[in-house]
Amino acid sequence: MQAYGYDRLSSREVAHVNPRQFLTMGNYCFGFKERMMRRLRPLPTLLIIRAFMPQRKSKDYRVVVIGSAGVGKSALVQRWVRGTFRDIYLPTIEDTYRQVMTCDNSVSALHITDTTGSHRYAGLKRRAIAKGHAFILVYSVTKKHTLEELKLFYELIREIKGNKLHKCPIVLVGNKSDESQRELAARDGAACALEWNCAFLETSAKMDVNVRELFLMLLKKPAGCLQIPQKKAEVPKATEKLLDKCIIM
Repeated sequence: MQAYGYDRLSSREVAHVNPRQFLTMGNYCFGFKERMMRRLRPLPTLLIIRAFMPQRKSKDYRVVVIGSAGVGKSALVQRWVRGTFRDIYLPTIEDTYRQVMTCDNSVSALHITDTTGSHRYAGLKRRAIAKGHAFILVYSVTKKHTLEELKLFYELIREIKGNKLHKCPIVLVGNKSDESQRELAARDGAACALEWNCAFLETSAKMDVNVRELFLMLLKKPAGCLQIPQKKAEVPKATEKLLDKCIIM
């Protein structure tokens, strides 16, 4: 039986080589034999099983948080994502947080974009709105002008989304409800929410009031699917009545 050396074997000869011929080959083509045997080796069982396993569907869900500077947008996001509260104010240009969730054999990636409260980065805000599927409009109950400024942001969302606006859940949020020096009552936010045909909720990122409920409203998923710890909500009765009237989901 003829033995082939590595430097003498043509591509046509390789195609017709019988694997048993390798048993008689000398050390001269040892490296070539090893490579050929690896190619002829059957695939691992794990790879075959994975090839026939049903693939999970994956989709992204983008929530955009909008509001004036200092209303607590970042504090709300930090409370939801990390369960922490930072008392020091640091201006945000734009931050995006990503969470992977599974439910009913599907994988969802939740992207939360914390936008800037400054008017200097209008391009970033427009891009975030264009990609967004749901929106959180945040104002501070301690500053009346922050609710008035939200009207411009709402009009921007209407302009960018156009006839697709009805597909985008929107929640108007009055943050810092734990503060005693208020300039806005709950009825002020509720009236604005009725005008915009959106949901309304008062929250406190500092005291962790209604933060979890806020994001669950937008996600439209059962709490068990989110793989997050259960926590009893502190929803005032007055707020419950307003929510019953305002939530359009």
